Amino acid sequence: MLRIRTIFSTVALGLALAPAALSQTATPGDDVTVAIVNGHEIKVSEVQMATDDIIGQLPDLPPKLRYPFVVEYLVERHMLAQLAVKEGIADTAEYKRRLALYQAKALRDAYFFQKIRPQVTEEQIKAAYDAEAAKVAQTERVRARQILVGTEKEAKDILARLAKGEKFEDLAKKYSLDGSKDYGGDLGYFSAPEMVPEFSRAAFALKVGEISQPVKTDFGWHIIKLEDRKTGAAQPYDQVKSAIRNVLLRKKVQEVMDGIRKTSKIEIIDEDLKKYADEAARQAKAFQDRQNGTQPASSDGGDANSGKGDLQIPQQ
Repeated sequence: MLRIRTIFSTVALGLALAPAALSQTATPGDDVTVAIVNGHEIKVSEVQMATDDIIGQLPDLPPKLRYPFVVEYLVERHMLAQLAVKEGIADTAEYKRRLALYQAKALRDAYFFQKIRPQVTEEQIKAAYDAEAAKVAQTERVRARQILVGTEKEAKDILARLAKGEKFEDLAKKYSLDGSKDYGGDLGYFSAPEMVPEFSRAAFALKVGEISQPVKTDFGWHIIKLEDRKTGAAQPYDQVKSAIRNVLLRKKVQEVMDGIRKTSKIEIIDEDLKKYADEAARQAKAFQDRQNGTQPASSDGGDANSGKGDLQIPQQ
């Protein structure tokens, strides 16, 4: 593969529920009731929290259908909960174990929303965007076509045919050895680091419309035609603001965790678990590094909503 692929991703979090009722922040004064189940009022705030809780499990529904989906989820939850109370489930050990687990999660999420989330300000988000956007804007990119063959003789023969007026695209489709042949040799836009050095040096030295002499790399012999060149352009701020916020929030969460871990007493009792603790710590660190990676001027969606539940920061 010629292209040296660089992953330029961010974490894209959040769910836009369409109705106006969910566009507002629920407060005691405007936390309206949206449904009632046997006397229990389901309010906007509960719908918002339920959305946070199941965001990784939501199907690919259009925004206007997500709101009724979450409300129906809550209706069914409360019907089963009410039935459980009637049948004495609230007095069982199973219920009490689950309650303790969910209480810890609820406290964690409440701490996040009340203490950590306010620390990431609009000014910080914009500053992070500006810093990354400046890097993108300074990167020159070119669009080129290539014909890749196995020998220098083949490359020179094709170059002679091009000099006689044959079309680059036609010869690429017929003779090129890589996947770009299906597109007339078109490689799209790329920056210098994305290609092997010999190829990049030759491509970036060309003027638009020029064709190179045969260029040798580990992949074979290339003839390159430069189609266009331009500097990079950052994605609009509004499109990536949410992703940047979540990258910064992850870092804040990690800072808090690092701080309280130093003052906490953690004992691993299970002997088998001790054997794998170091490896698990390394994998956790690698996971955190991936989640905290930030190039906020570009966004590809990521898999932040892949259902990892409590491993993720609470949603927006």
